[in-house]
Amino acid sequence: MLAPPVIRGGRPVRATSLVFGLFLFALGIVMLLESELGLAPWDVLNQGLAEQTPLTFGTANIVIGLTVLVLAWRLGARIGAGTVANAVLIGLFIEGLVRVEALADLSESALATRVALMLGGILVIALGSGFYIGAAMEAGPRDSLMLVLSRRASVRSGVARTVLEIGATAAGWALGGTVGIGTLAFALLVGPSVELAFFGL
Repeated sequence: MLAPPVIRGGRPVRATSLVFGLFLFALGIVMLLESELGLAPWDVLNQGLAEQTPLTFGTANIVIGLTVLVLAWRLGARIGAGTVANAVLIGLFIEGLVRVEALADLSESALATRVALMLGGILVIALGSGFYIGAAMEAGPRDSLMLVLSRRASVRSGVARTVLEIGATAAGWALGGTVGIGTLAFALLVGPSVELAFFGL
């Protein structure tokens, strides 16, 4: 198993890596969104919340991110600059990216193009994860919640993560979020893709 990358340099370099990674993460999410083939579990929930409230997709991402952050903190998770940045910046980047016409128009593409967009989105998310994790500025809200639940329930982190992902997907689907082949592809491919990103960084 490959160890996570470590970005060398002082805090400004690591902060730049963090922000760049979160931008790539947001870009990958928008690529999956525009593919219209299904979203990652937490984005199914974000989209479902946006469907049922006046919130936009990006703003829903921020609201849920901050809610998860507060819950994780109340349960004893360690919160750092990277945790807060993850909760806020991804949603802000999404807000800007969905307004780019060249990206928005991709949802009208042929199925083969949208499949490529879906797979590309997963790879871009994985690359963003590499830069974000490599910055070593604390885990994101969802990972923080996974870790604290794992510790409190005395279960493996993978079990805690699976329960959270299933719960987010089910809740998002009930609210009207998009579940599809992209959701399954993300679940199967994101882990190997992140490891590939680790190898490349």
